[in-house]
Amino acid sequence: MDQSLVEMLTGWRRHLHANPAPTLEEGPTAEFVVSRLRELGVEDIVPGVGGHGVVATLRRGGGNRSVGLRADMDALPIQEAPSDLPWRSTRPGVMHACGHDGHTTALLGAAALLLRDDSWSGTVRLVFQPAEEGGGGARAMVEDGLFQRFPMERIFGWHNWPGLPVGTIAVHDHAVMAAGNRFEVTVRGHAGHAALPHLARDPIVAAGHFIVATQSIVARSLDPMDTGVISLTTIGGGEAFNQIASEVLIRGSARYLRPEVGQQIASSLDRIAEGVSTTFAVKVEVRQLLGIDLTANTPDEREMAAEAAASVATLRRDVPPAMTGEDFSRFLQEVPGAFVWIGNGPTDGGRELHNPHYDFDDRVLPYASRYLVEAAKSALAPDQG
Repeated sequence: MDQSLVEMLTGWRRHLHANPAPTLEEGPTAEFVVSRLRELGVEDIVPGVGGHGVVATLRRGGGNRSVGLRADMDALPIQEAPSDLPWRSTRPGVMHACGHDGHTTALLGAAALLLRDDSWSGTVRLVFQPAEEGGGGARAMVEDGLFQRFPMERIFGWHNWPGLPVGTIAVHDHAVMAAGNRFEVTVRGHAGHAALPHLARDPIVAAGHFIVATQSIVARSLDPMDTGVISLTTIGGGEAFNQIASEVLIRGSARYLRPEVGQQIASSLDRIAEGVSTTFAVKVEVRQLLGIDLTANTPDEREMAAEAAASVATLRRDVPPAMTGEDFSRFLQEVPGAFVWIGNGPTDGGRELHNPHYDFDDRVLPYASRYLVEAAKSALAPDQG
């Protein structure tokens, strides 16, 4: 990748970082993507797929193979930490704390490289996905006919990974990122005066016992050889310091690598809810919300990804999967594919994902764009099954 393209991509990435659009509000980012694709010379662009999704198509030669390359676009509802970065977020309470600004830019870079490269033949779909951060963007694109309107035999994606050195690409044999679901727990009691607790039914006390009991699920209900995580992440209830509340709402998430473990966690939450309800004479209801599938590489595509990675960076095949989730998994329910991690460098200073000090390392862009190009060319090779 020549230096002028690197500088252009860096400028684009920093623009996106300074102007983040959160989940389900990615319209400005989608418009930016469409404008940059047109500048590059891409003619076949379809916006508005599954919401703010954009799909662009590149065709060359007479090849009959097709492949998809995906990037996510949305930012997070996180206030960026104060810094001297000229490209820091200009939108209060919103920032690219997961590097989707880099993912989007790298796919634009792949488009630029593919347009300059006459060594491939076939069809490449550039899939810019909205609403990855819990908004069901992949599902929405699938339901909007993504794979019927824009046929592709395989799909490849990636995520920047703090802690891996820049210039390193990790390819997993199967599981990459966990399956999981979000849930809400409502504890309904009977409100009353704080000085007369015998006349009330305290949902806060009951919620406390529910919280403690859930910590035993992974430790005492799951097989020690299985992997599971349950995190209770928000809690709220009560209106006055001298009132016993009527209701408490707890939110959380569960992550796992096998569907059977997810089912066991869900049934355990229901069992604990029933026990707490009986013990404290309250009503505890667990409501399961939108889930996410396991992100797992398929064998042929995994090897294509590994070959592509080794041609542009240092390949790692020994990195364990993470319990984080990835909406790309929904696409893998439709077509085979692979998802890799590309190193984003050290995590010092709070440069972890979803941290207010996070910033995408622009040195990653050439590696990511070139990886996507090589993965596409490998998938388009005439001898691929």
